Amino acid sequence: MAGKPDEIKPPVDYTVVAGALAKSVYEGDIVNFRLLFAPFSPARQASAELFDMPKYQYLLPYHDLVSEPRYREALDKVSQPEMRAFIQGELEANRPPQLPSDLLVMLADNAVRMGKYTSAAQAYEWLRIRSRMQQMFLDHANSALDRGDMHAGVRGYIISTGLAYDYAAFPEPLPAIPDFQTRALLLHADYPDTPEACIAMADTGPLLEAAFEYLLSPDVAGTLSERPEALRLEFLAELVRQQDPQWPVFLERYEQAAALRDAVALAGQFGASLRASAGSMSLADEIQRELGEDPRRIPATLLGHTIEGGEWWQYLKELAYEHPASALFVARQAVGDFEILVPRHRPDSGVARALGIGAGAGAGVAGAR
Repeated sequence: MAGKPDEIKPPVDYTVVAGALAKSVYEGDIVNFRLLFAPFSPARQASAELFDMPKYQYLLPYHDLVSEPRYREALDKVSQPEMRAFIQGELEANRPPQLPSDLLVMLADNAVRMGKYTSAAQAYEWLRIRSRMQQMFLDHANSALDRGDMHAGVRGYIISTGLAYDYAAFPEPLPAIPDFQTRALLLHADYPDTPEACIAMADTGPLLEAAFEYLLSPDVAGTLSERPEALRLEFLAELVRQQDPQWPVFLERYEQAAALRDAVALAGQFGASLRASAGSMSLADEIQRELGEDPRRIPATLLGHTIEGGEWWQYLKELAYEHPASALFVARQAVGDFEILVPRHRPDSGVARALGIGAGAGAGVAGAR
């Protein structure tokens, strides 16, 4: 049956193929677009697969999609006689398909509009224009900053960063997906020798540099280094606003966790000095007596839920995934024979003020609209 599908499979209706392709282009979905050209694709007459099969229903356009202008634009392009002939030729060929470049461009542009930068990066890479597009968005971003359009400037930096590629990936180069969980662990890889040694206690300039390298990338962030500090602080606030719309939720939890920290007299006394606390009662016992509960409540409050048996790094990874910038305002704290994650910032820090840290529960990003 599978060996001779053309004897039992009804002719593939190109209007169905066109609708599925247009949907993938409209949604900026490179995975579905590529699947439609795969050897087992239901779009191929030589495949035993059918669009009617439940497992392929997600490829087909839903009813209301016809009212979307960009879908209709994609459908018109796919339906043009020249494009139809090209696509049908690729679907009939017994070789790896050549993907239609015009549709890839439309798909990539739509992916950028929808924030699907991994998909856009892959499409632009196949077109051999990814690095040029990445630089173009960065140039447009800097032009926007020059004219005072902070929102467009930050968005351009986010797009440019999102189009990065990892040519060392195995088994083939792939888009360089931002991995804030790993980056956060690197920020806190070493236990601070003194309370001032953690990232959150850095001066405004170094902390800004670290923040941009962490939230963007060293290469892209380096172009910001010549900008005035006030502009970079405003840029950081807008960056966090765009990357993490739920940042105010973290700020509220941060204030609650800081109150717990203060309740056990930990504020300003972190680091090696606490490890050396004297007395017959252990430090963990002292903290529990003051707090009335396990001191692990502090990282659980930061995160918003408890990780059963969770280590400091597990809390950090989840925090960084939900709120990337949170990793800039926490520190490792030894409590007896274990470590916890605690809120930490300098009250005079321009970075903390710009992001609403320490401004009171629910303060939001400074200057939030």
